[in-house]
Amino acid sequence: MGEARQDERVTINKEFDSFDEFIQEYVTNISRTGAFIKTRQPLPVGTQINLRFTVLMEDIETIEGLGEVIRVEQDPPGMGVVFRQLSAYSEQLILRLLTARR
Repeated sequence: MGEARQDERVTINKEFDSFDEFIQEYVTNISRTGAFIKTRQPLPVGTQINLRFTVLMEDIETIEGLGEVIRVEQDPPGMGVVFRQLSAYSEQLILRLLTARR
C-alpha cells in the first residue's frame, strides 16, 4: 500500500518565458532523444513521466510527450530523462530549437 503502480506516471508541467530561460533554468542539456532536467528532488530511475513544457518563442510553443528517468545526478542535481514518445509536432519543434541554437 502507498506505492505507485508501475503504470502510473508523474506529470512535469512547466511554463517558461523564453527558450533561453527553459535551457538555462530547467534543462541544461537537450537533444533529439532526451534531456537533463535540473531539480533538487530527482525522481527515481525508471519513473515514467508525462512531459509538458510551454515555451514562448515567436508564439507560445508546447513540447509534450512521455519520458523515463534513466539516471540521477548530484552535481548538478537533476535527472537524465529519455524521450519515450513525443508528438510529431514536439519532435519537429525540438529539431527547430536545436538548429536555432547553433
